[in-house]
Amino acid sequence: MSYSANKSRYQTMPYKRCGRSGIQLPAFSLGLWHNFGGVDVYENARAMILRAFDLGITHFDLANNYGPPPGSAEENFGKILNQDLSAYRDELIISTKAGYTMWDGPYGDWGSRKYMLASLDQSLKRMGIDYVDIFYHHRPDPETPLEESMMALDQAVRQGKALYAGISNYPADKAREAAQILRQLGTPCLIHQPKYSMFVRWVEDGLLDVLEEEGIGCIAFSPLAQGLLTDKYLHGIPEGSRAAKSWGFLKPEMVEPALAKVKQLNDVALQRGQSLAQMALAWLLKDQRVSSVLIGASSVNQLEANVATINQLDFSADELALIEEILKE
Repeated sequence: MSYSANKSRYQTMPYKRCGRSGIQLPAFSLGLWHNFGGVDVYENARAMILRAFDLGITHFDLANNYGPPPGSAEENFGKILNQDLSAYRDELIISTKAGYTMWDGPYGDWGSRKYMLASLDQSLKRMGIDYVDIFYHHRPDPETPLEESMMALDQAVRQGKALYAGISNYPADKAREAAQILRQLGTPCLIHQPKYSMFVRWVEDGLLDVLEEEGIGCIAFSPLAQGLLTDKYLHGIPEGSRAAKSWGFLKPEMVEPALAKVKQLNDVALQRGQSLAQMALAWLLKDQRVSSVLIGASSVNQLEANVATINQLDFSADELALIEEILKE
């Protein structure tokens, strides 16, 4: 059955300007880090992507290594784009990244111009597109001069293979330096993608200030702390959850110490008429410097529940004070 997009898709999703650019991003963007790879169920991935677009999500975030296996999330996304969304390409923001290990040898990782531009070419081929909207350097490379990595982003834009340049996981000082180099090259930095949640708040120690000063947008990843900021772990670690899997990023020893806070935060969320996940997502958007929040999903239902956060984004001063008190404990 051929796909036709929901005609009212732009009526409820709020869009926010990304730094000092012409781009507006949806309050929630869809990240394809988990659940969209070759090991996952293709029809489920397709259903989530199409539902996301119907809900007003225009931004789909990928990286060269998303899978597993690496590259397979881009391949799957490319199939869905070709099969269902090709008529809507100009309504989409598609991003990808290079910076983590992608192939063997000295040119398959980090931040050399050779690696980054070869990786982008491979990403475009996998997705079957001529350009991405945003190309990110995925992490700073301590060995490669920052100028070289930024020149690769600039070259990708000048070649028409990317419309905008972005950086991810950069600390405040490196982010400022990267922004200044890119501006001198004539390709301003559009966006920074840091890990940010109620439990991971390093961006508040200077990075958000730098982004504001430099006119760069911010899109937060891992907003639910790998699932910790959901009601999944209220009664310990359930079977089949991320923390129960040996290969996941969320370890049991990270869950146990956080449970008391999770329970208290859950109580605040319930008083607001929200789930804990919804409150955690809304909490990030309270800061005007956050342009968008990247949500992951394993099912259409979970995606819909996350997007429903837009119905209750406001916090009272008392609620914010109470949340701070719980997080500081």
